[in-house]
Amino acid sequence: MKVNNYMALQFMSKSENEAFARITVAAFVSQLDPQVNELTDIKTVVSEAVTNSIIHGYENKPEGMISITAKIEEDTVYITVEDEGLGIENLDEAIQPLFTSKPELERSGMGFTIMENFMDEVEINSTLGKGTKVTMMKRIESKKALYN
Repeated sequence: MKVNNYMALQFMSKSENEAFARITVAAFVSQLDPQVNELTDIKTVVSEAVTNSIIHGYENKPEGMISITAKIEEDTVYITVEDEGLGIENLDEAIQPLFTSKPELERSGMGFTIMENFMDEVEINSTLGKGTKVTMMKRIESKKALYN
């Protein structure tokens, strides 16, 4: 497939950058003229992925870096959120609904579940001591008719 557009963003792992990331990706995706619920889903999954990187990947240490790339291919958006943090020790356990490694922070343990429910595809790759990469795909309904 032909890439219609691409963006890359990198920022420090500070909680105040979560909103910046969410809004930036939403602005990029808006060129596909998504429905409000589609844009809300995308903003939510970006927030979840970035927050996971900040809280779990870097344990709230602001010196870590988070990278986001997004590309548009016809009616589909691909978003990748990546960190070079701690990595996930047990990915099978981490993706279970309600699992949290930080219960003292009153975390719900629903981040990966939300990503999987709001996007068409989610792939998580993680290596201990090297970081985590979450790649997500969503086909924008309003554009499907143009490419079918």
